[in-house]
Amino acid sequence: MTSTINAIYIEHHGWLRRFLSRRTGCVHLASDIAQDVFVRLLTRDSVAEIREPRAFLARIAQGLVADQWRRAAIERAWLETVATMELSVPSPEEQAEIVEALVRIDALLSGLAPRTRETFLLSRLEGLTYPQIAERLSVSLSTVEKDMATAMRHVYHLLTD
Repeated sequence: MTSTINAIYIEHHGWLRRFLSRRTGCVHLASDIAQDVFVRLLTRDSVAEIREPRAFLARIAQGLVADQWRRAAIERAWLETVATMELSVPSPEEQAEIVEALVRIDALLSGLAPRTRETFLLSRLEGLTYPQIAERLSVSLSTVEKDMATAMRHVYHLLTD
């Protein structure tokens, strides 16, 4: 298995870095993501059955680029929030922990429909009551209740799996 990964690395690493450089616009970020792609490859059970290595590597890389952009957007939103509030600025370590928690929350909620996700966030983050959420979203109280039940089941299943 290791020899197969070595061969894929030697043959396709340079191509993957160039591919990622075009996608990200940053050579350093491209190199980091390329390494992450191969780390993922090392954790796979079967590498020998990869028929199209470039397509396979590109698919993994595109997922990692999307994760990177999502994380950067969350981090920007967090920093903007801190800047607008009169809070003491957390240390870099605390900021990293907060951003990491926000990324985990985003991943938990990413499988929800947009209205269901918004209903959940309005309830849990803003503390709105179900009638207030219904009014804000222009939906029935029954819809809010169903959306919250869906969101709670979704989060519960993700946390218990």
